[in-house]
Order: sequence, then C-alpha cells, then structure tokens
Amino acid sequence: QVQLVESGGGLVQAGGSLRLSCAASGRTFSNYAMGWFRQAPGKEREFVAGISWNGGNTVYADAVKGRFTISRDNAKNTVLLQMNSLKPEDTAVYYCAGKYVGFSMGVYVHQRTYDYWGQGTQVTVSS
Repeated sequence: QVQLVESGGGLVQAGGSLRLSCAASGRTFSNYAMGWFRQAPGKEREFVAGISWNGGNTVYADAVKGRFTISRDNAKNTVLLQMNSLKPEDTAVYYCAGKYVGFSMGVYVHQRTYDYWGQGTQVTVSS
C-alpha cells in the first residue's frame, strides 16, 4: 500500500506560479512511476504530467507544455509539479498518482493504469 498526500494548492492570479508537492509513504517510492492529473468542475479527470521512476523520462499534456515541470526526489519520497504562467483554465483539483513499475522507464498517461491516488489539492487561477 502507498499513501499519497498532495499539498501546495491555493488561489493565484493569472500569470502567477504555484508548486504542488506529493508526499508518498508506504512502499519503496523509487519503484513507482508518478503522475499528476487534474479535474475541473464538470469535466473528466485528465492527465497533466508524468515521470519515470528515476526522473529520466517525463511526459506533459500539450496544454501545459513549457509552463509546468514535473520532478521527483526519491530520497525524500516526493514528486513536485512546478506550475508557471498559470491560466484560469488551469483551475482544477490536482491529483497525484503512483504506478508500480519496478525499474521500468515507462511514463503513463492513462489514469486507469495507476494503482494509488492522493486526495487532491485545489488550484484556482483568477483572471
């Protein structure tokens, strides 16, 4: 079992920045690929960014490329999402997710492939 806890959400003006953090506990964090997803009101949850177990591979949704950066620190069991140049359409609940991969270098974009989820953190971007 892996527990994931997100933090760092809040209210920010358009053009501003936020850094989300996901703290993991339980199993060996470095055996997990990680991802960030988001769900806006009235919309389905969507992929934002993903990272391989060692940080060597990353994938981003087109909507956030060049503005968001995913990273991880396996020594601290954390994965981060740095969000810059935020837009009102980035407003959503952001979720951290983990998928057991052993030492596979894969990055996963489909939410149904993930094994564990956090409770989410609200990000609101005002115009």
